[in-house]
Amino acid sequence: MRTSTHLYGQLFNQLSQHSRVRDLRHLKALAWMVSALLYSGELNLAAWEPYVLSRAQKAQSTERRWQRFMDNNRIRVMAIYLPLVLAALSGWKQQRLYLALDTTVLWDRFCMIHLSVVCCGRAVPLLWRVLEHGSATVAFEEYQPVLRRARWLLRHHQDVMLLADRGFANHELMKWLRRSHWHYCLRLPCDVLIHTTRRYPLKVGTLYPPLGEARLYQNVGLWLDGEHRCNLVLATVQGAKESWAVVTDEPASLQTLWQYALRFQVEELFLDSKSGAFELQDSRLRSATALERLYLVAAIALLFATSQGMAVQLAGFRQQVDPHWRRGISYLKIGLRWLQGVIHKGRTLLPCVALLPNDPQPCFASLKAKHHYYDHIWFERVRSIVCKPCHTLN
Repeated sequence: MRTSTHLYGQLFNQLSQHSRVRDLRHLKALAWMVSALLYSGELNLAAWEPYVLSRAQKAQSTERRWQRFMDNNRIRVMAIYLPLVLAALSGWKQQRLYLALDTTVLWDRFCMIHLSVVCCGRAVPLLWRVLEHGSATVAFEEYQPVLRRARWLLRHHQDVMLLADRGFANHELMKWLRRSHWHYCLRLPCDVLIHTTRRYPLKVGTLYPPLGEARLYQNVGLWLDGEHRCNLVLATVQGAKESWAVVTDEPASLQTLWQYALRFQVEELFLDSKSGAFELQDSRLRSATALERLYLVAAIALLFATSQGMAVQLAGFRQQVDPHWRRGISYLKIGLRWLQGVIHKGRTLLPCVALLPNDPQPCFASLKAKHHYYDHIWFERVRSIVCKPCHTLN
């Protein structure tokens, strides 16, 4: 238990240094839960008992301790987590911040709205909200509070870009982004009407280019009124299931596709949370507020393990846990493997480092995967079209 206590001590020191709570006992319980999650790999309250030092003699007593934490309305999730993640992003002031907005559904009953920071091939949780809602599609009013809080938190960051899928492209979000002075890359559904060089608006789906071609539209009008002007990239990529239609406030280019593709890193985050690392699907909680507090444990563990993985990389110890010649697994997996070695092999628990704004060694599992990444998007033909504003018919 010495290594487990050591990890608990480091987590507690970090939490007490940054987080704001009404009762210090909340941080102690949280530090034990995060430590137990990192070692057990399960977001299940009953699975944490072997990794926690306590005076309790029965496993049921320990589980009730965690249950009281999940049901405690005095615990403010974001007051605990946000200072931690903002401290981890302290070196990003001069870097563009890519935020991925997405949703995931749990047990066809709960929908988690997730806003993440894209970082070194993965996404790190920033803000989240859980709704009792059985669909992944949510109204703007439901995720607007998440965006408003992010805007306030990142007010000192001058360059922020929002990445989102087709379910978020609507009038309200576009107006909000314009007022907030955020850049964006949003994918459009195929039935959205756009105003191009023609007299009448057309559906996006009718303009998809042939396989291996891309079209860059500058200054198109969106929806029937055509009042919102932006730039559009249409592309049909070899190997992709569907053609892409991505709008941005920046000049349309092939770089727009690369920026939008960063959004897929949040899918890896969902995979790590649900089955790849922490088994969120095995949780027995069926309350939206309790799930928000449970995900607080997961978010801190993700942030801490990613930071530990970056510390391992910077210290030159990566090859002790990564069998690839060059980095072939994520910093999260490197950190988790290193922490497992701390408890089982006596490795040193490294001090936490801030999240790296630039990846010192991109992750590729093989040379084939590397070539596939760099050679995946090739176009035989690229057209650029400038659209002039025109008056729509009443």
